[in-house]
Order: sequence, then C-alpha cells, then structure tokens
Amino acid sequence: MGIIQRQGIRNSIITYTGILLGAISLIIIQPRFLTKEEIGLTRILYSFAVLIASFAPLGMTATVTRYFPYFRDRERQHHGFFGFMLIFPLLGYIVIAGLIFLFREQIMVYYGQSKLFTDYFFYVFPLIFFASFISVLTAYSYSIFRTSVPVLINDILVRLGSIVVFTLYHIHMMDRDGLVFYFVMVYGIQLVLLVGYLFYEDRPSLRIRWEQYKVHTPVTMFKYGLIVSLTGISSIGLRYMDSLMLGMYKPQQANLNALDIVGIYSIAAFIATFVEAPMNAIDKIIVPKYADGWKNKDYADIRQIYYKSAKYLLLIGGLLFLLINLNIDSLFMLIPDHDYSLAKGVVLIISIGTLINMGTGNTDGYLLTSTKYKLLTWLLVGLLGVAYINYRILIPLFGMYGAALATATSATVYNFAKYFIIWRYYKMQPFNLDTIKIILTIVVTGGICYFIPSFGNPFMDIPVKGSIISVLFVGLAYALRIVPEFHHLIPFIGKKK
Repeated sequence: MGIIQRQGIRNSIITYTGILLGAISLIIIQPRFLTKEEIGLTRILYSFAVLIASFAPLGMTATVTRYFPYFRDRERQHHGFFGFMLIFPLLGYIVIAGLIFLFREQIMVYYGQSKLFTDYFFYVFPLIFFASFISVLTAYSYSIFRTSVPVLINDILVRLGSIVVFTLYHIHMMDRDGLVFYFVMVYGIQLVLLVGYLFYEDRPSLRIRWEQYKVHTPVTMFKYGLIVSLTGISSIGLRYMDSLMLGMYKPQQANLNALDIVGIYSIAAFIATFVEAPMNAIDKIIVPKYADGWKNKDYADIRQIYYKSAKYLLLIGGLLFLLINLNIDSLFMLIPDHDYSLAKGVVLIISIGTLINMGTGNTDGYLLTSTKYKLLTWLLVGLLGVAYINYRILIPLFGMYGAALATATSATVYNFAKYFIIWRYYKMQPFNLDTIKIILTIVVTGGICYFIPSFGNPFMDIPVKGSIISVLFVGLAYALRIVPEFHHLIPFIGKKK
C-alpha cells in the first residue's frame, strides 16, 4: 500500500496542477484568445471524438485491467500482450471510422446549427484514432503500476500544449485552420509521448505468443471487455452528451449561435466540476482498498471506507460548492465577454448534482469491485438512454439551463440508484448524524456568507469572501466535531473542559 499511497499523493498533486491549468485556460485564456464559437468548436470536436473513441477499443481498456496480471512477465515481455492489446483499437477504429464516413451527411444534418463544426468535421477522424489508442495505452501503463507519467502527460502537458496553440492563434501566427489542426495534433503528441514512455519503461513486444492464450482465450477476454466497457462508454456519454446535444439546437438568444452556447456552457460546466475534483483525485487510492477488502472478505473495512468516503467527500465538496457559487459573480467578472455570465445558473445546477455525487461516497469503486458489477453496467446503460431523452426534452425548452438540469437530474438518479443497490444487497449505507451536521454546516455557512457585500473587484472579492467562507465552514465543522482527526491534531483546542 505504500506504493499506492505514494503514487496517489503524486497523482493528486499532478491532477490539481492540471485542474489549475485547466481553469487558467478556460476562464482566463480561451475567452480572451478565442471567440465563443471557436471555444464551442474545440469542445464539440473533442467531445464527439472521445465519445466515439470509447467504442473503438472493443472493450480492451477494461480487458487490460482485468486480465493483464495473468500475462505479466517482464522477462518474457508479458508474452506479447502489448501487441495483442493493440489489435482491438485498430480493428475497432477501422470499423467505426468507416461507419462515420458512410453516415457523415446525416450527422452533419443534425449539426446544421453548428456550421463551424461541420466545416471541420473531418478532423474527428484523427482525434478518434488518437483517443482510442490513448485510452488503451493508459490502461496498460496503470497495469504495470506506472500511473504518474500518463497522468502528467494528460493533465499537464496536454493542457500546456493547448494553451500554446491558443496563444499562437491569438498573436496571428496561425489561422483558424491551423488552430484546429494543431489543437488535434496536441493529442497526437500525447499518443507519441505515451508510446515512447512505455517502450522506454517496459520494453514491450509486438510479437504475440499465442500459446499463452489458452486458459484466458481472446474470446473470453473479448466478451468480458465488451460487457464491462459499457460502464466506461456510458460514463463518457453522460460526461460529454450535454455539449454534443446543445450543438444540435438553435439557441434561444438571437445574437448567439449553437457553438457560442456550447462554448459558454463548457466554461460553466468546467467551473462546476471543481466540486468533485477531490473524488477524482482519491479514486485511484480507494478502489484498490475496496478490491483488497473484497478479496480478504474484510467487510468491516469495506464499510469503513464507504462511510468515510461519503463523509469526507461531502464535507470537502460542500466547502468547494460554497466557494464556487458564492463567488460566481466575481468569477465571471474575470471574463471580459458578458455573454458568459448567462451561464451562472448552469454552474449552480450542475454543482448541486456533483455535490450529491460526493455525498453518496465512492459508490462506483464499491460496485465495480463487488460481485454486483454487472448491475452497475446495466444501470449506466439505462441511465444513458434516460439522459438522452432528458436532453431532447429539456434543451429545446430551456437551452443551456435545460442541458444543466438534465445533467444534474441524471447524475442524481444514478447516484441514488447505486446507493439503493448497495443498501439492498450489502446492507450498507453511509449516512448518519455526521451527514446531518455537514449539511447544517453547508446551509449555515452559505446563509451567512451570502450577505457579504461585494467590493466590485474580483481580485478583492474572491480572496476576502473565500477566506471568510473557509474560516466559518472549518470553524463550524470543528465545533460540531465532524472530523475527529482535527481534535487529535490540535488536542489543546479539542480537549473538553
């Protein structure tokens, strides 16, 4: 566990640095260097490609995680598992790219409101190729216990590369065609770096030793991968469907086009996802602990992990929720174009959904490592269909607010469904008196700090209001004895008189 914890800390530092870079890019750089329509274009190109790329590996991303341990043998280059693995995204890409090419006219009809996307539609082909292989190679890297460098490449280098491209476009060193081309090539460079790192670190072989594939046959692995990969496909679909669906509809604002709305929405959605950043950071630590618990039948440990994940994630998520939404006017003042402020409500709606996600704890890791992992797969597939219907109904009615409402509603239904599955089959649930105390802390802090007057200057408002919110929130949490560790760390304060 020492290795897992060290890599978890390293990954968390890299992830939060990447989040900071993403915030600088989306809130500071992109609104100044690109038009709303161009932001929408890059977002929808990437969303479309990543969603389609989730199908291309034919389940190999999940298969690598599950079956690679049976082939691990560094001396024999893992029996050529690397070469075997690459067959699937290559075949999948050929089939999927062919289908997209055949139905390209119909796809472009759907996106008639996003003309710039249809103009650059063919760039989705290389982007899908890059994303397909990146997902499989990343899973392979994790399977050989090398997580930090792939995270570094994805979370930091890719974002830095995109910032460079946007900057060069802004200073007129390239035209819009160059902007799109080099934006796509950033992911091509990511793929090259990942391949180079794996060959340097692991020296894998493309030569497949088929005699080793008799117990765990390609057919067995393929069937498993297809079933489990539905979970990943559905998760990606839920993450990117809002932007893709928004790009299909005529906006309610007369002065904006569909890609303008996608650009505005993408920035608001990114701000809202700060609430769940801690969950993404600790997933890689919690899931192996769940797996160990199931393997050793240590149900008490599983219960403890589940309870603590819900408690601490709700506590941290509650503070981030308040910091973001109580500073929302100031955050949008950092963006010179006032059209972006149309999405302030989007931040509130989506962040409520993400806070609920935090409050139910790490249910995905719990179920994926349990015997009921198939239930999670089918639940996600069904939810994807429900979400699609919600987007089709709510976006025409409420525009970007409809997309946010559909996203938050789908996330809430999904999280409580997972909660009830765990309660039904394992008789575990994470809510207790501490949950009520945390909700009370959020409500009281929010109610008091809502009335803090504004200086009209975001560079004064954000640090001042943020400090007051943090001090009051932490003080209430301490007074209510929500986190016993605080009292152990500061015994002279926590000591009862």
